[in-house]
Amino acid sequence: MVVQCDKPVRVWGWAVAGKKVEVELGDRKASATANAQGEWLATLEPMKASFTASDLKITSGNEEKVFEDVLVGEVWLCGGQSNMEWTLSGTLNADVEIDSADSPAVRCLRVPKVASGKTEDDFPIGEGGEHVGRWMKATPEEAGRFTAVGYYFAQRLSRRLKVPVGLIDTSWGGTMAQFWVSNETLGGIQEMKSYLDDHQKALQDWTKGGGERGAKKRFETDMAVWEKAKKEAEARGEKAPGGRPNARNYTDPAKKAHPGAMYRGTLMPIAPFTVRGALFYQGENNSFGESWKPFPKTFPAVVSDWRRAFQDEKLPMGLIQIAGWSTRRSMSYDMNHHTNVVREVQLHTWQNTPGTGLIVSYDANSDGNIHPRHKRPVGERSARWALAEVYGVKRPRSDQALEWRGPVYQSVEFTEGKAIISFEEGTALGLRLNKDTDLGFVIAGEDKQFHVARARVRLVKGNDAQLEVWAGEVANPKAVRYAQSNLPNGSLLNGNELPAYPFRTDRWPLVPHQSKGEYVPE
Repeated sequence: MVVQCDKPVRVWGWAVAGKKVEVELGDRKASATANAQGEWLATLEPMKASFTASDLKITSGNEEKVFEDVLVGEVWLCGGQSNMEWTLSGTLNADVEIDSADSPAVRCLRVPKVASGKTEDDFPIGEGGEHVGRWMKATPEEAGRFTAVGYYFAQRLSRRLKVPVGLIDTSWGGTMAQFWVSNETLGGIQEMKSYLDDHQKALQDWTKGGGERGAKKRFETDMAVWEKAKKEAEARGEKAPGGRPNARNYTDPAKKAHPGAMYRGTLMPIAPFTVRGALFYQGENNSFGESWKPFPKTFPAVVSDWRRAFQDEKLPMGLIQIAGWSTRRSMSYDMNHHTNVVREVQLHTWQNTPGTGLIVSYDANSDGNIHPRHKRPVGERSARWALAEVYGVKRPRSDQALEWRGPVYQSVEFTEGKAIISFEEGTALGLRLNKDTDLGFVIAGEDKQFHVARARVRLVKGNDAQLEVWAGEVANPKAVRYAQSNLPNGSLLNGNELPAYPFRTDRWPLVPHQSKGEYVPE
């Protein structure tokens, strides 16, 4: 494994109640005494990063456990849903990247997927595959199983900082933000009430229905009814009826996805582990139906609750803005898509939460697939943020911070039929339109009807720049939007070719499809 450098390292486990436990790693030693429940936790003093492996030895009385090949370096969590879980083997250039992997000091632990109704303190090894719950190395034999975003992030960090890097992958495809938040927090969010009530009813129905035994009987009965109907249909020369019973629908709701389930079952077992920071790539499953409604509160709560879980109120968190998918249909359809709400919430969370970063990913896909296969830009942009903001890396031969942000919208001025867009200081250096093409801009007047707009860069004092946006159909513009779509396409970059963040200058309500009510930014 890799343990965190330059911070106290927590080591924990179980022993006979009242027994002393001694922990040794390199020249660091610590001890603890198991409490009445047999739990113990020892803390090793900070160690410097090293590529030289040591053994982690844990002894209690005559018992000894030895964990071999332990490195000291930088450790990061990788959380979220399927775009973080997506492995290197399924990405572009995997055919050359995996066989080129030669970084045994870059390592990854895939935490088993456990949804739980209670807070867990351990996880099963091998649940979901022999590789799950075990540390892997970035070598041709194992690199393909790494989270792809995490792999590219770790490779860049390891090369730049010249240290081992460990990844702890807690991601789980199809999860919503509320699954990664504590129930204590969720209980105070009004928009979560219906979700919590529904789960509580499911638990009550499960108990009333006889639990596991009752579910098994219902499944067998329903399957027998379906099998009979199937035989009767075949005898008539007809197709088998639909609705074949699925065993997964007859399982304990406490062990299925529900509010707080992944926080308790997947995150908490590794929460004592000392880490440097976390990446969180989630939001797609809060982009369907009305699942966007709790997101303005549950997404920021992921940051605060993870910091509480890892006992670090300043834990750095890199938030990866969701990519695009689906197809464009019309201007109105694009303007009111759920994904715009999710990206805006992610932007506001970053801007209002110290110690976080927001990494753009909308340009990393080439079609409407919800899983863009181009993960290198996302991982490396995440690394740029971490290097600049967490590690204080400067630009080459300069005392200025490493640049990691693309243009960030700051303000707009409407004059003479045009919108003049200004950006946050330092983010628009070398502002340009990729291949001199003004893609992604729309503009509207008081009627709130958007039209495709033209854009032009104009230089101002120093190297900073502003953007002029206009359209012949809009004589008196009131709002500009950029990259506001379920499948954004934009061409605005800065001189380091970092893409501009999607933005809108208005605060007009959005009415996401297939849902009731409006989204209005707070």
